[in-house]
Amino acid sequence: MPTPVQTVAVLGAGTMGHGIAQVAATSGFDVRLYDLESAFVERGMERVRGNLKKGVERGKIEQSAADAALRRLTATTDLAAACEGAGLVVEATPEDLELKRALFRRMADLAGPQAVLASNTSSLGIGDIAEAVPEPGRVIGMHFFNPPYILTLLEIVRADVTTDDTLQAARDAGERMGRDVIVVRDSPGFATSRLGLVLGLEAVRMLEAGVASAEDIDRAMELGYRHPMGPLKLTDHVGLDVRLAIAEHLHREIGEQFRPPELLRRMVAEGKLGKKSGRGFYRWDA
Repeated sequence: MPTPVQTVAVLGAGTMGHGIAQVAATSGFDVRLYDLESAFVERGMERVRGNLKKGVERGKIEQSAADAALRRLTATTDLAAACEGAGLVVEATPEDLELKRALFRRMADLAGPQAVLASNTSSLGIGDIAEAVPEPGRVIGMHFFNPPYILTLLEIVRADVTTDDTLQAARDAGERMGRDVIVVRDSPGFATSRLGLVLGLEAVRMLEAGVASAEDIDRAMELGYRHPMGPLKLTDHVGLDVRLAIAEHLHREIGEQFRPPELLRRMVAEGKLGKKSGRGFYRWDA
């Protein structure tokens, strides 16, 4: 049986990375949060502190538990220090296959031979990433959902090369983090991105064609189908640039149903990336 994970390294302190680090720290893991520059890491840490403060104010977490989580969370710009001794290393970087492969090569060198090497990718092939690693059997997908400290789904993606021990270790870690785990086979878009993106792209096309306003399209799904968040608002949370990159990948891999709408391309070119830029299908300036 695989050794239970106690230390988790999260590589990338951005939109997803800081949230994954927060979830792991509040679940009792010792966590290292890594990014290239100190400003990126500090921004991620600030967001974790802010999230925990709001959680305390809303009665979601005790102050003592929030303080303990922060003590377990270490920020660093030293990749070797982040990976050393970690039983689980989670990569949370942009959706760029070559970038991820280069990072996984370094992860494999720096982390111990028993460490699970996981990617938070929402669409790229886990088997393609694993090709960069001398022992590809320890590579797996662990796709968290934004924001991880609210949404409990964890989509574990098993490549053909992923070993049973790796799968078990990832599942155990995910369940310890309080995640609701599903396991899917490595295929383009997995289960969640493939289904969610079809709905999101069609919502953009409807807006582009003037079928209804963004608000009414979203309310239709929230009220009529009990979705907790409409597809356009969700796209703003995920990031229009992220959704565009996934759509382009799935368009190449699967077919025309994933061709990105021109409105989406135009908004990304204009810097309207959603919540993180203050403007997307909604205004987020406040």
